[in-house]
Amino acid sequence: MKVTVIGTGYVGLVTGACLSEMGNHVLCLDVDEHKIAILNSGGIPIHEPGLEPMVKRNAVAGRLQFTTDIAAAVHHGTLLFIGVGTPPDEDGSADLQYVLSAARNIGQHMTDYKVIVDKSTVPVGTADRVRAAVQEALAKRGLSMEFAVVSNPEFLKEGAAVDDFMRPDRIIVGADDERATLLMRAIYAPFSRNRDKLLLMDTRSAELTKYAANAMLATRISFMNELARLAECVGADIELVRHGIGSDPRIGTRFLYAGTGYGGSCFPKDVKALVRTGQEFGIDLRVLAAVEAVNDIQKRVLVDKVLARFEGNLQGRSFALWGLAFKPDTDDMRDAPSRVIVHELLRLGATIRAYDPVAMDEARRVFGDLPGLSLASHPAEALQDADALLIATEWREFKSPDFEQIRVLLKQPLIFDGRNLFDPVLVRSLGIEYHGVGRGEGVRQTRTDNVASGA
Repeated sequence: MKVTVIGTGYVGLVTGACLSEMGNHVLCLDVDEHKIAILNSGGIPIHEPGLEPMVKRNAVAGRLQFTTDIAAAVHHGTLLFIGVGTPPDEDGSADLQYVLSAARNIGQHMTDYKVIVDKSTVPVGTADRVRAAVQEALAKRGLSMEFAVVSNPEFLKEGAAVDDFMRPDRIIVGADDERATLLMRAIYAPFSRNRDKLLLMDTRSAELTKYAANAMLATRISFMNELARLAECVGADIELVRHGIGSDPRIGTRFLYAGTGYGGSCFPKDVKALVRTGQEFGIDLRVLAAVEAVNDIQKRVLVDKVLARFEGNLQGRSFALWGLAFKPDTDDMRDAPSRVIVHELLRLGATIRAYDPVAMDEARRVFGDLPGLSLASHPAEALQDADALLIATEWREFKSPDFEQIRVLLKQPLIFDGRNLFDPVLVRSLGIEYHGVGRGEGVRQTRTDNVASGA
């Protein structure tokens, strides 16, 4: 099948590569000439495990091509996937300018039946707006042509996007056109061989399903982060609580980790957009407003712990920061907690040496020449003579570090673990002061001191 994918970001490039892997002839379009040049030279503009070899393999086979030629891209595919960005607007709503621009371009160049597939995360009602934009462009050409608009939201986790696409747990298709539905079933048939994973519904339900899924996952994260704050006050360990509630099959174990808050390209903007959609219809989505508020607070949790430990004075202090990407296995720093940590510590007079396994180039782009921030080429380099180590991303290589090296290289053996990677008892037994998130150590220590003093 001939397929066009509009946009070569996380969604578009993964979609194009995976569809070509199944034998389809895919042409990826992007107006960014630099991106297309990278792709045509054999590179990829993003970090995503497993994506680069798949892109190269299918490009060599001639099944995956890249272009900036809009007309050629529209003419190529019967299925046209729109996978462009939908960044948050000033009021929190999703900015649809790129989606609607793609729709207008399709209307300006199409010459036969097309199925236009909204793959980007878009607000409820976007399919109608895409349909109107295409019809308007056709009317300006004096044409009346049959086409269909389908909602097919992606459910790809950054860091596992290729596997998520190749082995989906569900495929949501919102469509009311029989021919379009048959084509969508055909394109996704290779991904549903063991069972039918395609869930057919109307476009508005499909659009809301995507937002609802991300909002639910964000809610679980903020719920655990709020409980973590309570655990610290009452002397409980949030990690033990997590195991306790996660063993209930009605709750499950996923997205129950307390930490420094969620970030990335999806959860922050999608929660904002859903709250904004509610406001447009006069509905106050109070749970989601609280989810967002808790997350904003949680991004400061390490800074607050550092301030308390150093009695409110960070002037002249130096800190090592491990982890800049918002999650492991990606270089994405959009809304990453590390950005809040860096700016707050610098504002309070500290300096930072930061390290991340893959996000260093992105960090240079994001931070520029930020005074007080330097980037280390190795985790140990970041530790040298720092007053403490802060961990903001749960990269695998951070999970079993050389604790003796940490103890020796730091000015004082002190760790603020924003992802609860380590066992507090083990780390403290090695002579390192340890502060996690929701581990309740403060209350337990106070109680121990009181018993020892006879209080």
